[in-house]
This record gives sequence, C-alpha cells and structure tokens, in this order.
Amino acid sequence: MFDSKMLLVILAIALVVFGTKRLRTIGSDLGSAVKGFKNAMNEGETEEQLKQIKQEKDADFATAPKSEAEVKVPPKTNA
Repeated sequence: MFDSKMLLVILAIALVVFGTKRLRTIGSDLGSAVKGFKNAMNEGETEEQLKQIKQEKDADFATAPKSEAEVKVPPKTNA
C-alpha cells in the first residue's frame, strides 16, 4: 500500500511543517503515551487476576467444612 518513496515524502513534509525540535518532542510524547497505555493495560490485567483469586478464595472458604470450635452444638441433656 505505502511505498518507501511515499513514506519518505510524508516524513519530509512533516519535517518541514513541524521542524526537527518539535518532531523530536512529538515522537517522545507519543512513545511515552504508548508506554503509559501498555502499563495501564497490564495493571488492569493484574487487578482482574487479583479479584478472581479473591473470589476463588472466598468460594473455597464458604464451602470449607467448619471445625467443631466454630460450629455451636447445643449441650446434651439426659431427659
């Protein structure tokens, strides 16, 4: 689709319009934005994994058998 000549023409036009200093800052800003986006995506995945682990632990705790100390048994009476 894009030929190497077209890419060079686009880069030359961008260099003329923005200048070297502005082009460098645009590139670094764009790079930091992409890096921040990737970090946010990874952070969201880890938070989702932590929520899933917590839900699994809560489910295990709810289905786990209780010990005799936790279960209140009424005292036996000889009637």
